Amino acid sequence: MSYKSFQEMLKKVFLALFVAAAISCSAGPRVNLDGDGPGMLKPDAAQSVIVKDLVGLFESIHYKKVPFNDSLSSEIFDKYIKTLDEGKNYFLKSDIEDFENYRNVIVDDLKEGDLSSMFHIFNVYQTRYLERLKFAESQVKNDFDFTKDETYTYNRKNEDWFATKEEANETWRKRVKYDMLTLKLSRSGEEVENKQKNIETLTKRYENLISQAEKTNHNDAFQIIMNAFTGAIDPHTNYFNPSYAQAFNEDMARTFEGIGARLVLDNEVVKIMEILPGGPAFKDKSLQVDDRIIGVAQGNEEFVDIIGWRLDNAVAKIKGPKGTVVRLKIIPAGQELTSQPKIISLTRDKIVMEETSAKKEIKMVTGDDGKQYKIGVINIPGFYLDFKAYNDKDPNYKSTTRDVRLILDTLKQEKVDAVLIDLRSNGGGSLIEAIELTGLFIDSGPVVQVRDTRNRIEVDNDEEPGTSYDGPLGIMIDRFSASASEIFAAAIQDYGRGIILGTQSYGKGTVQSAIDMSRVISASNRLLLKAQNIDRQEVAPGAPEFGQINITMAKFYRINGSSTQHKGVTPDIEFPTVYPADKFGESSEPAALPWDQINATKYSPVANLSNLITALESKHETRMQASPEYKNMLEDIKLLNEKEDETEVTIQEAKLKKERDEAEARSAARNNQRRIAISAGHLPLEAEDKDADKKLKVDFVQDESLNVMADMISLIKK
Repeated sequence: MSYKSFQEMLKKVFLALFVAAAISCSAGPRVNLDGDGPGMLKPDAAQSVIVKDLVGLFESIHYKKVPFNDSLSSEIFDKYIKTLDEGKNYFLKSDIEDFENYRNVIVDDLKEGDLSSMFHIFNVYQTRYLERLKFAESQVKNDFDFTKDETYTYNRKNEDWFATKEEANETWRKRVKYDMLTLKLSRSGEEVENKQKNIETLTKRYENLISQAEKTNHNDAFQIIMNAFTGAIDPHTNYFNPSYAQAFNEDMARTFEGIGARLVLDNEVVKIMEILPGGPAFKDKSLQVDDRIIGVAQGNEEFVDIIGWRLDNAVAKIKGPKGTVVRLKIIPAGQELTSQPKIISLTRDKIVMEETSAKKEIKMVTGDDGKQYKIGVINIPGFYLDFKAYNDKDPNYKSTTRDVRLILDTLKQEKVDAVLIDLRSNGGGSLIEAIELTGLFIDSGPVVQVRDTRNRIEVDNDEEPGTSYDGPLGIMIDRFSASASEIFAAAIQDYGRGIILGTQSYGKGTVQSAIDMSRVISASNRLLLKAQNIDRQEVAPGAPEFGQINITMAKFYRINGSSTQHKGVTPDIEFPTVYPADKFGESSEPAALPWDQINATKYSPVANLSNLITALESKHETRMQASPEYKNMLEDIKLLNEKEDETEVTIQEAKLKKERDEAEARSAARNNQRRIAISAGHLPLEAEDKDADKKLKVDFVQDESLNVMADMISLIKK
């Protein structure tokens, strides 16, 4: 034996001894998952390592210093059960009583990397879930009596857990009856034929749900477990498994590398749902919508059959780095699966997701002075930034600010009188982009203050002198405008640079940092995993091998010193809210950080808009008193509040039909009212205007915000 061979043998011996020692030193799992039955899910060693190292990370760098004790354990337990079965539709009371044994030991287990109790709970859930679906499928062909006066409790939040399987079966019998009645009321025509169609529709629905549930794997279970763990600490700290992490990062960048097609799973087969403009599939013209992909090959390698695969696994095969070749085995749309497939070859490329980027449109609005004003509306769905391209000094990197700057240049060329930015349902994104976007509208100066875990405060400034647009400006927000949206809206408000319209924003005042878990896992744990030859899930190219943690490491504050945490941004012109703060937003999250404030930083407001806002409010209120749409909005809010506490629905055909007819009559009356307004009293509108349906879809908040902007232009001119 050579010296080199001897050394290699010693390495293997020491490695084996290290693994044996590591295994012998760790306590056995709390639950023997072999007892859950064949096919039940178990954590792999990598997942145990990830959760163990995450506990250490939280204890050392998380902004919220949470003690890892029995109290946190109980919170994780409650959140986990709620995540799995919030509606109390699956677990039995006896299951919950059994799980109570783990309530106060979960944190201790996580510290040791022991996921057995959490996986056991998931396995029981999976068993109950499939039991319910299979029972439901067995009920579809029942001859239901729709004249019987029965109700179905669809919201069981105030109910106890099912005491027996028989009690669960009775609730699910009613659920299937309700589903069948809903289908019956939605179809017109011959009753016997419709009944058969309804049976086929509902059978296929449950078969698909069962098929997807049976594909659930240990990575799915781990993701749900981690959501409960991180969510009990802080609602915005999230662990993402490799595929989720890749999707998150691509969404943040608004770019990805692949063939440029959106895929969907249809009856166990991957189908083309959409071809993205500009991508390889679009340029090649070989793929069409509704084509089915049955096999995938990398370059000149052998084809892999993907029929019956989970969608995420199929997507991981099809996507890949720019410049690489993928071959697809295709059954063209409309042909049988037994048809001869065609083979197409595509070279992957970088795809820019323009449909989820900032967009503009121009609206003409008549002011109360009788003049027509041209207003540019910019919709910003998120604060995105391609970090990789940005860090690589790519001059064409994708970002919100770059897109909006180009839009503003176009709007100025078209000589708009004002700009209205729509941030409704914009959940935020990049802090860098919030700062730089603000810089397009102010000369220079502080935008936001950030306090870290050591209570150090940093003031982030717009360093670039000059503005891209200095005319009249409005910002629309709603309850789902959060984080970066709130930083931007708050800065515009504090500087007096524009007016804020809409409803109180979400109230997320925390900052997260994305950390690749490969940077967290210790060298010794990596060695252990390598020694055990862990069979990891297939990770798509570019995805973090062990996932990613987005962890809260700071809070941000307005330049006036106030936190947006809980309180959000209050609009200057406020609209009625459909979403109450106690049920939606940061203040509805039990684990959310509290509101606080720090000292204001020095900044020079552009203007004091208080007098202008008072005048705008007066004009706005006058319009609201005479507005049918405003009245409709108030009625909708009232109806929603009345229905908020409803938990059941009738499954007697005559009663349900009456309720739906009344709702449709209300909707028809509103549409007639709109038709009259649009066509100046000449009906039917459909015969006169091909865009009638589009015009009937009223965005009341945007329409009234445009009116406020017209008032603003008029008042400024005066």
